[in-house]
Amino acid sequence: MTILLVIVILAIFAFIIGVYNRLVRMIEAVNNNERQIDIQLDRRYKVFESLIEVVKKYMDYEKTTLKDVVALRNQAQSAKASGDDATRIAAENGISKIAAGINLVFEQYPDLKANQNALQLQEEIVSTENKLTYSKQAFNDSIERYNAEKKSFFQAMIVSLFSSKLDKQFPYWNLGGADKIAEKESYTVKL
Repeated sequence: MTILLVIVILAIFAFIIGVYNRLVRMIEAVNNNERQIDIQLDRRYKVFESLIEVVKKYMDYEKTTLKDVVALRNQAQSAKASGDDATRIAAENGISKIAAGINLVFEQYPDLKANQNALQLQEEIVSTENKLTYSKQAFNDSIERYNAEKKSFFQAMIVSLFSSKLDKQFPYWNLGGADKIAEKESYTVKL
């Protein structure tokens, strides 16, 4: 009887350790996906800086664009440092709106449209926005998997035992509605 009791206790203990470790791995996956978003956000900012340098001789628009991008980027960085995810997400989404408007501005400047560097940078912005969208989706998906796991019956009991380590709340990134997806799909570089 004692051996059976020891085996049951060890099985319960092994189950708790297994669930704990699985939830920790899921939390780390969410954190890694968030870092991937940060990489794409930094890349986007650098591409914007390069594009603005190329277009300076063509238009006044870049002055306000640069100011807006820098202001939103600074707002996002300070929100990230303070842990204000909602403000950070709003600022980064504002930069995405600016990126979507770049194509329209290019149409107004025929010489700029013919500039190969500007075209490459414009394509790079589109590519970066696509990569950013995929990174946000991977992040949201990992949050969804983590939330589903931690709310499962036995897992929820273990989460309540170790709530400071396992009960994390992550904000979702807004990917936009169906109209935004259609808008991004039709966003092309025109010559």
